[in-house]
Amino acid sequence: MSWISVIVAALASYGFGAVWYMTLARPWMKAAGVAADETGKPVTDAGPMPYVIAIFCSLLVAGMMRHVFELSGIDTAGAGAVAGLGLGLFIAAPWIATNYAFADRPMKLTLIDGGYATLGSTLMGLILGIF
Repeated sequence: MSWISVIVAALASYGFGAVWYMTLARPWMKAAGVAADETGKPVTDAGPMPYVIAIFCSLLVAGMMRHVFELSGIDTAGAGAVAGLGLGLFIAAPWIATNYAFADRPMKLTLIDGGYATLGSTLMGLILGIF
């Protein structure tokens, strides 16, 4: 596995996140309590920083996943996808659920964000396994 695989996996997961959250923008905004104007766009503009943080975090996750896969001998697309699914579903999503439970956030928000963590990790794992 090369560092190129980390970059490709991170970009793929980031791109998937863009599609995921564009598709689920309205229910996510409602569940997250983000105020919208009459066109449905957020009232406040956070600027580019959330996107910068998101791509940086995608690189961190893909890099660590690559490290774990290498130590574990995961070197096929199928094994990578299954491992990514497991990491997303049984590590990332439970942390999100725990944080949201204590913050008294809606279950719908947990499902949307936990779903992205799970499917994004699966995609990362698939790509890392291909390389």
